[in-house]
Amino acid sequence: MSEKIELSIVMPCLNEAETLEICIRKAQSFLIKNHVRGEIIIADNGSTDGSQNIANLLNAQIVTILEKGYGSALRGGIKAASGKYIIMADADDSYDFESLLPFLTTLRSGSDFVIGNRFKGGIEKGAMPFLHKYLGNPVLSFLGRLFFRIEIGDFHCGLRGFSKEAYLKMNLKTTGMEFASEMIVKSKLNNLSMVEVPTKLHQDGRTRPPHLNTWRDGWRHLRFLLLYSPTWLFLIPGITLMVLGFCVSVLLIIQPVIIKHIMLDIHTLLYSSSMILIGFQFFVFYALTKIYAVENGLLPKSNRYNKLFKYLNLETGLITGGVFLIIGITLSFYGFSIWKDTHFGNLNPSHTFRIIIPAVFTILFGMQIIFFSLFFSILGLKNNPN
Repeated sequence: MSEKIELSIVMPCLNEAETLEICIRKAQSFLIKNHVRGEIIIADNGSTDGSQNIANLLNAQIVTILEKGYGSALRGGIKAASGKYIIMADADDSYDFESLLPFLTTLRSGSDFVIGNRFKGGIEKGAMPFLHKYLGNPVLSFLGRLFFRIEIGDFHCGLRGFSKEAYLKMNLKTTGMEFASEMIVKSKLNNLSMVEVPTKLHQDGRTRPPHLNTWRDGWRHLRFLLLYSPTWLFLIPGITLMVLGFCVSVLLIIQPVIIKHIMLDIHTLLYSSSMILIGFQFFVFYALTKIYAVENGLLPKSNRYNKLFKYLNLETGLITGGVFLIIGITLSFYGFSIWKDTHFGNLNPSHTFRIIIPAVFTILFGMQIIFFSLFFSILGLKNNPN
């Protein structure tokens, strides 16, 4: 029996003829010098510059990936990998394939996921564009740490390693550059152990521009982080709007509020009431996004998810919505009685609108709660064995 492969080195490739040879030779040198049983996989994404011939001449394994995209190429290459561990990096000679030992050593020690940190290891002059170095990477890495509580300083380092077992747990789905963010987020959500290794970034050896598009791919990363964090995208803004709208509305229902020479009255009350409804819509989208993501395998099921169906159920929603409806109808009758007392004549808007606006709001709010709870209970049928 042949000895099992320990390490698979995977390189995504799209027209990398200028630098592919040196990357493969460095990877081969690493395997030989460190006595590692390994393989080199070139995940070709439709090269037309002869990259495949270079890989063939150097005895690297070529995997043809038809679906376009950075993520698609890597997913295809990793799927074909036979190694217990996998290390991936671009084939543009910006990372040194002869310096992979810290990654492999960390993986051997039991870590699930190892990622390089270019800001700790050093960035060669001209290796990273100004916007990426001082805006894109720091901001997106900060948001990733904030949203997911991940202690990773460089979210977008392309040199990273992981065990094949850990990779399968990640269940990665994205096809573009956001694949890099998804890998880190899914590692955290699946409670995989993550370690950073200082890594030097060199100026790549290509004469053509890189495939990376600063604004388009930056937006894809940001969009992914937001969509995978419904708490920050929907729940926190929703709660903020509801609390702020409620506080302002209560003050204005009691009496107008005067701040210096500015008087806030019934017109402001109308807007503050609307803030509560909009905030509730944010909460609804939070719940629905969470359900969709979990049921489609985009997010792992958690205890918090199960509690969602325990406390947000049809009975609770019908009772809560019914209470708001009764309050709204009662206030409406009270407002009608005031109008009746004037023999259905003119009313003082500043007085009556403090009754009518809350009446209309509570009726709308009650109906929204009832409809949401009905729909939510349908989604939760398979989560409720009783």
